[in-house]
Parts: sequence; structure tokens; C-alpha cells
Amino acid sequence: MRRKFIITIVLLSIFSVITTGQVTEGEKNLRTLSADTTQGWKKGGIFAVNLAQTSLTNWAAGGQNSVAINGMFSVFANLKKGKSRWDNSLDLGYGLLKQGATGYRKTDDKVDFLSKYGRQAFSNVFYAALLNFKTQMQPGYNYIDATTKNKISDLFAPAYLLIALGLDYKPNAYFSAFIAPLTAKFTFVTDPDLYNLPDGAFGVAHGAKSKSEMGGYLRAIYSKGDFKGEFMKNIVFTTKIDLFSNYAENPQNIDINWENLILMKVNKFITVNFNTHLIYDDNISVSFDRNNDGTTEADELVKSKIQFKEILGVGFSYKF
Repeated sequence: MRRKFIITIVLLSIFSVITTGQVTEGEKNLRTLSADTTQGWKKGGIFAVNLAQTSLTNWAAGGQNSVAINGMFSVFANLKKGKSRWDNSLDLGYGLLKQGATGYRKTDDKVDFLSKYGRQAFSNVFYAALLNFKTQMQPGYNYIDATTKNKISDLFAPAYLLIALGLDYKPNAYFSAFIAPLTAKFTFVTDPDLYNLPDGAFGVAHGAKSKSEMGGYLRAIYSKGDFKGEFMKNIVFTTKIDLFSNYAENPQNIDINWENLILMKVNKFITVNFNTHLIYDDNISVSFDRNNDGTTEADELVKSKIQFKEILGVGFSYKF
């Protein structure tokens, strides 16, 4: 019942914003340029760095010194030739936090490559093929205390490869919906420390390095605003959602990957951004410390938990 409620809320939210979103500046430009009548290549990108720092000296109320830094790099290259469209984007994100006497700890780590080729079928509908690859750059840890940590992720552990064939609907420059009834999803865990765990990791069984699934896929993106007042003055909003259903195993348990970004421009180089990321994957076990003892036992790995991340940043950005 809770899964159905979550899915219903997500779907209502995404389609409500369609009637009234930039996960990355590259994707926003990708969709805007797809409606451009200019033939040939369009290329560009954005680089942004956010920094936060707290320093305390003889502070009676207590607290800890801290430094946090988050970076984002996004590029796109899109080709329009006759009735053909070929859109490519690469999004990288990385963040670190140092608090008190502890070393730097990772707060964000993202590699997301997308390539989509389409051939116009009629009006605003394209026959399309999509390839999407996601992973991370550095190991991730579950910190037990100041000196003890357990590795829970790494480069290509996990990695996700999705190949889909379907239809791409682009009614305007702000919205697109890619619907693929034929989709192959591959999950890779190449780190032996993880795939040799008793229950495996990220839905991949113990001793195995990959898992394949066949199912249906929907990717919808809505983005409005280019700092020109068309949405709200100096504000860009983008929302992106990916839904995947495994035909052979619990098709009602739909995987959800939903990202939102509000980008507010202060001046030419300074921006404020607010990003949220929600994940629901029935195959992924999430640590849940029921005993509040600072450690996670084997029986405290819980499936079907909502994963949520939120980042608020102020910093330097450069668009090219």
C-alpha cells in the first residue's frame, strides 16, 4: 500500500508541474536546443563550485569547525540533421565535508552519461533509442565512529547501464517524455569486498558481478526558465523522473529516480542552487540502525526504504 501511495504522489507531482526542473544545466540546454531550427551541432556546458565554512573560537554555545565543498560539471553536444536528433550529455558531481577533527567525508559523487538518438515519426513524436550509464568516482563508507568505517560503494560498484527503445514525445522546448516498452537494465558490482558480502550488494547476488533485468521505462523531463523571466525572474526550475518496471520480477514494484533543481542567479557568476534527489529501488538494501548503537547489524539491512538527498549551495558558476 505504501509503495502505491509513493508512486501515485510522484506521478501526480511530476505531471502537475507540466501543467502550471533542471537537474543539470546541460540537460536544460539539451531540451531547449532540440526545438531549435538550426541544423548541425550545438555544444556547451556549465561548471559550478559551492563552498561553506564555519569557524568557532572560544564559542560558549559549543559547536565544531567545518568546511564543505561541492562541485558540478556538465557538458552537452547535440546534433540536429534533417529528421534526425542525437543528444549527448555528461554530468559530474562531487562533494566533501570536513567537520571538527574528522577527515574529509564524501557528501556527493555522481557520473551520469546519456546518449539518445531519435528519428522523427510524425509531428512531435520520434522513434528513439536511449543509452544511460551511471556510476561514481570514489569509495563510499558507512562511518561507525571517528576511526572505524565500512566500505559500502566504489567506482563501478554500483554502476547502472540502461538501453531502451521507444518513442520520444517533445511537444515544446520545455518538456519531453521518453516511453520505452523494451528496456534492458544492467547493474554492476565489480568490487570483491561488496559482491562477496553474504547478501551481495545493490540487488546483485552474492558472488555475482552483475544483474540484468528486462522491463518498461519512462523518462520525463520538464525545465522552464533561462534567467530571462519566462518562469520567474532569475530562476530556473527543472524536474526529471525515471521509472522502471521489471516485467519478470514484481513488476508492481516500480523503481523511482526523481531529481529536482531550483537555480537562482545572483549575478553573472554567483548562483544559489537547491537540489533534491529521491530514489526508491526494491532491490537495494539500506542500513537502518534500529538499536541506535552506532552500528548496523546484518538484520538491520532494510529493503524498500526511500532514499533522499538534499543539497543547498551558494557559489561560483561559469557557463560556456
